[in-house]
Amino acid sequence: MEETIFQIFGFLGHHYGVFLANTLLVAIIAIIMAKMATKNLTVVPQGMQNVMEMYLGGVLSMGRDVVGEKYAKKYLPLVATLGIFIFLSNMIGIIPGFESPTANINITLPLAVAVFVYYNYEGIKKNGVVHYFAHFMGPVKWLAPLMFPIEIVSHISRIISLSFRLFGNIKGDDLFLWVLLMLVPWFLPLIPFAMLVFMAVLQTFIFMILTYVYLAGAVLIDEEHEHKEDDIVEEMAEAATI
Repeated sequence: MEETIFQIFGFLGHHYGVFLANTLLVAIIAIIMAKMATKNLTVVPQGMQNVMEMYLGGVLSMGRDVVGEKYAKKYLPLVATLGIFIFLSNMIGIIPGFESPTANINITLPLAVAVFVYYNYEGIKKNGVVHYFAHFMGPVKWLAPLMFPIEIVSHISRIISLSFRLFGNIKGDDLFLWVLLMLVPWFLPLIPFAMLVFMAVLQTFIFMILTYVYLAGAVLIDEEHEHKEDDIVEEMAEAATI
Protein backbone atom coordinates (compact mmCIF):
# COMPACT_ATOMS: atom_id res chain seq x y z
CA MET A 1 0.00 0.00 0.00
CA GLU A 2 2.71 2.45 0.98
CA GLU A 3 4.60 1.79 -2.28
CA THR A 4 1.50 2.73 -4.29
CA ILE A 5 1.08 5.96 -2.33
CA PHE A 6 4.77 6.82 -2.77
CA GLN A 7 4.45 6.34 -6.54
CA ILE A 8 1.59 8.84 -6.70
CA PHE A 9 3.90 11.57 -5.41
CA GLY A 10 6.93 10.32 -7.32
CA PHE A 11 6.98 13.35 -9.64
CA LEU A 12 7.96 15.51 -6.62
CA GLY A 13 11.15 13.55 -6.06
CA HIS A 14 11.82 10.76 -3.61
CA HIS A 15 12.29 12.89 -0.49
CA TYR A 16 9.20 15.06 -0.85
CA GLY A 17 7.20 12.18 -2.29
CA VAL A 18 7.84 10.04 0.79
CA PHE A 19 7.14 13.00 3.08
CA LEU A 20 3.79 13.80 1.46
CA ALA A 21 2.82 10.14 1.21
CA ASN A 22 3.37 9.56 4.92
CA THR A 23 1.55 12.77 5.82
CA LEU A 24 -1.41 11.75 3.69
CA LEU A 25 -1.40 8.29 5.27
CA VAL A 26 -1.49 9.79 8.78
CA ALA A 27 -4.40 12.03 7.77
CA ILE A 28 -6.30 9.06 6.33
CA ILE A 29 -5.73 7.01 9.50
CA ALA A 30 -6.94 9.90 11.67
CA ILE A 31 -10.10 10.30 9.56
CA ILE A 32 -10.79 6.55 9.69
CA MET A 33 -10.40 6.58 13.47
CA ALA A 34 -12.82 9.50 13.76
CA LYS A 35 -15.35 7.76 11.51
CA MET A 36 -15.08 4.52 13.48
CA ALA A 37 -15.54 6.35 16.78
CA THR A 38 -18.66 8.23 15.66
CA LYS A 39 -20.27 5.69 13.35
CA ASN A 40 -22.42 3.90 15.94
CA LEU A 41 -22.52 6.01 19.09
CA THR A 42 -23.84 4.17 22.13
CA VAL A 43 -24.53 5.13 25.74
CA VAL A 44 -22.01 2.50 26.87
CA PRO A 45 -19.01 3.16 24.59
CA GLN A 46 -17.27 0.25 22.94
CA GLY A 47 -14.32 -0.18 20.64
CA MET A 48 -12.97 2.96 19.04
CA GLN A 49 -15.65 5.12 20.66
CA ASN A 50 -14.37 4.04 24.05
CA VAL A 51 -10.77 4.76 23.09
CA MET A 52 -11.60 8.23 21.78
CA GLU A 53 -13.74 9.11 24.78
CA MET A 54 -10.91 8.12 27.11
CA TYR A 55 -8.50 10.20 25.05
CA LEU A 56 -10.74 13.27 24.99
CA GLY A 57 -11.36 12.92 28.71
CA GLY A 58 -7.62 12.88 29.33
CA VAL A 59 -7.06 15.95 27.16
CA LEU A 60 -9.90 17.77 28.90
CA SER A 61 -8.45 16.91 32.31
CA MET A 62 -5.06 18.20 31.20
CA GLY A 63 -6.57 21.46 30.01
CA ARG A 64 -8.67 21.85 33.14
CA ASP A 65 -5.53 21.83 35.28
CA VAL A 66 -3.88 24.50 33.14
CA VAL A 67 -6.56 26.87 31.89
CA GLY A 68 -9.72 25.97 33.79
CA GLU A 69 -12.93 24.13 32.90
CA LYS A 70 -14.38 26.77 30.56
CA TYR A 71 -11.35 27.24 28.35
CA ALA A 72 -10.34 23.59 28.51
CA LYS A 73 -13.60 22.72 26.77
CA LYS A 74 -13.30 25.63 24.34
CA TYR A 75 -9.83 24.64 23.16
CA LEU A 76 -10.38 20.89 23.34
CA PRO A 77 -10.95 20.48 19.56
CA LEU A 78 -7.69 22.23 18.73
CA VAL A 79 -5.49 20.46 21.28
CA ALA A 80 -7.09 17.03 20.76
CA THR A 81 -6.69 17.29 16.97
CA LEU A 82 -3.06 18.32 17.33
CA GLY A 83 -2.51 15.40 19.69
CA ILE A 84 -4.00 12.81 17.33
CA PHE A 85 -2.08 14.07 14.31
CA ILE A 86 1.25 14.41 16.14
CA PHE A 87 0.92 11.04 17.87
CA LEU A 88 0.11 9.18 14.65
CA SER A 89 2.91 11.04 12.85
CA ASN A 90 5.37 10.07 15.57
CA MET A 91 4.24 6.45 15.70
CA ILE A 92 4.25 5.75 11.98
CA GLY A 93 8.00 6.36 11.84
CA ILE A 94 8.56 3.45 14.23
CA ILE A 95 7.21 1.08 11.56
CA PRO A 96 10.12 0.06 9.30
CA GLY A 97 9.68 1.45 5.79
CA PHE A 98 7.85 4.57 6.91
CA GLU A 99 9.04 8.01 8.00
CA SER A 100 7.52 10.27 10.63
CA PRO A 101 6.01 13.44 9.13
CA THR A 102 6.97 15.17 12.39
CA ALA A 103 10.61 14.33 11.63
CA ASN A 104 10.34 17.01 8.94
CA ILE A 105 10.51 20.70 9.85
CA ASN A 106 7.98 21.43 7.09
CA ILE A 107 5.33 19.83 9.30
CA THR A 108 6.38 20.91 12.79
CA LEU A 109 6.97 24.55 11.83
CA PRO A 110 3.44 25.14 10.43
CA LEU A 111 1.98 23.45 13.51
CA ALA A 112 3.96 25.78 15.77
CA VAL A 113 3.03 28.84 13.70
CA ALA A 114 -0.66 27.86 13.84
CA VAL A 115 -0.51 27.61 17.64
CA PHE A 116 1.36 30.93 17.87
CA VAL A 117 -1.14 32.79 15.67
CA TYR A 118 -4.15 31.24 17.38
CA TYR A 119 -3.18 31.92 20.99
CA ASN A 120 -2.28 35.52 20.18
CA TYR A 121 -5.59 35.92 18.36
CA GLU A 122 -7.45 34.52 21.35
CA GLY A 123 -5.54 36.79 23.71
CA ILE A 124 -6.36 39.89 21.69
CA LYS A 125 -9.98 38.79 21.28
CA LYS A 126 -10.41 38.18 25.01
CA ASN A 127 -8.50 41.16 26.43
CA GLY A 128 -8.39 43.72 23.64
CA VAL A 129 -5.31 44.86 21.73
CA VAL A 130 -4.16 47.49 24.23
CA HIS A 131 -4.59 45.39 27.37
CA TYR A 132 -3.11 42.29 25.76
CA PHE A 133 0.10 43.98 24.63
CA ALA A 134 0.26 46.04 27.82
CA HIS A 135 1.05 42.91 29.81
CA PHE A 136 4.16 42.49 27.64
CA MET A 137 5.59 45.57 29.37
CA GLY A 138 5.90 44.02 32.81
CA PRO A 139 4.67 45.24 36.19
CA VAL A 140 7.11 48.17 36.45
CA LYS A 141 6.43 51.08 34.09
CA TRP A 142 9.97 52.37 33.86
CA LEU A 143 11.14 48.92 32.69
CA ALA A 144 8.54 48.80 29.90
CA PRO A 145 10.95 49.92 27.09
CA LEU A 146 13.22 47.02 28.05
CA MET A 147 10.59 44.40 28.84
CA PHE A 148 8.43 44.86 25.73
CA PRO A 149 11.05 43.82 23.12
CA ILE A 150 12.20 41.00 25.40
CA GLU A 151 8.62 39.67 25.65
CA ILE A 152 8.14 39.96 21.89
CA VAL A 153 11.30 37.97 21.23
CA SER A 154 10.28 35.47 23.92
CA HIS A 155 6.91 34.86 22.26
CA ILE A 156 8.42 34.54 18.79
CA SER A 157 10.98 32.08 20.15
CA ARG A 158 8.08 29.81 21.10
CA ILE A 159 7.68 29.00 17.42
CA ILE A 160 11.26 27.75 17.33
CA SER A 161 10.85 25.96 20.65
CA LEU A 162 7.70 24.09 19.63
CA SER A 163 8.79 23.19 16.12
CA PHE A 164 12.45 22.29 16.67
CA ARG A 165 11.83 20.37 19.90
CA LEU A 166 9.34 18.07 18.19
CA PHE A 167 11.31 17.87 14.94
CA GLY A 168 14.66 17.24 16.63
CA ASN A 169 13.45 14.54 18.98
CA ILE A 170 11.47 12.59 16.38
CA LYS A 171 14.19 12.93 13.76
CA GLY A 172 16.70 11.63 16.27
CA ASP A 173 14.42 8.71 17.13
CA ASP A 174 14.03 7.82 13.45
CA LEU A 175 17.79 7.89 12.90
CA PHE A 176 18.32 5.80 16.02
CA LEU A 177 15.86 3.19 14.76
CA TRP A 178 17.44 3.19 11.30
CA VAL A 179 20.91 2.54 12.72
CA LEU A 180 19.55 -0.06 15.15
CA LEU A 181 17.87 -2.11 12.43
CA MET A 182 21.08 -2.06 10.41
CA LEU A 183 23.13 -3.45 13.28
CA VAL A 184 20.90 -6.06 14.93
CA PRO A 185 18.27 -8.60 13.85
CA TRP A 186 14.57 -7.69 13.79
CA PHE A 187 13.60 -9.41 17.03
CA LEU A 188 16.32 -7.99 19.26
CA PRO A 189 15.44 -4.26 19.40
CA LEU A 190 12.18 -4.79 21.32
CA ILE A 191 13.28 -2.66 24.28
CA PRO A 192 14.41 0.23 22.03
CA PHE A 193 11.06 -0.02 20.22
CA ALA A 194 9.29 0.39 23.56
CA MET A 195 11.47 3.42 24.28
CA LEU A 196 10.59 4.95 20.91
CA VAL A 197 6.88 4.48 21.63
CA PHE A 198 7.35 6.21 24.98
CA MET A 199 9.15 9.13 23.32
CA ALA A 200 6.40 9.43 20.71
CA VAL A 201 3.80 9.72 23.48
CA LEU A 202 5.96 12.10 25.51
CA GLN A 203 6.61 14.51 22.64
CA THR A 204 2.89 14.54 21.82
CA PHE A 205 2.07 15.35 25.44
CA ILE A 206 4.63 18.16 25.58
CA PHE A 207 3.27 19.82 22.43
CA MET A 208 -0.29 19.58 23.74
CA ILE A 209 0.45 20.86 27.25
CA LEU A 210 2.50 23.77 25.91
CA THR A 211 -0.38 24.69 23.61
CA TYR A 212 -2.69 24.84 26.62
CA VAL A 213 -0.11 26.83 28.62
CA TYR A 214 0.34 29.40 25.85
CA LEU A 215 -3.43 29.75 25.52
CA ALA A 216 -3.70 30.19 29.29
CA GLY A 217 -1.06 32.90 29.25
CA ALA A 218 -2.95 34.72 26.49
CA VAL A 219 -6.51 34.61 27.80
CA LEU A 220 -5.78 34.67 31.55
CA ILE A 221 -3.19 37.43 31.66
CA ASP A 222 -4.50 38.71 35.00
CA GLU A 223 -4.01 35.36 36.76
CA GLU A 224 -1.05 35.38 39.14
CA HIS A 225 -0.25 31.70 38.69
CA GLU A 226 0.17 31.74 34.92
CA HIS A 227 3.89 32.50 34.95
CA LYS A 228 4.57 29.80 37.50
CA GLU A 229 2.74 27.21 35.40
CA ASP A 230 4.54 28.32 32.27
CA ASP A 231 7.96 28.01 33.93
CA ILE A 232 7.20 24.57 35.33
CA VAL A 233 6.02 23.14 32.02
CA GLU A 234 8.86 24.77 30.09
CA GLU A 235 11.39 23.19 32.49
CA MET A 236 9.68 19.81 32.07
CA ALA A 237 9.82 20.13 28.29
CA GLU A 238 13.49 21.10 28.34
CA ALA A 239 14.29 18.15 30.60
CA ALA A 240 12.45 15.80 28.24
CA THR A 241 14.40 17.18 25.29
CA ILE A 242 17.70 16.51 27.03
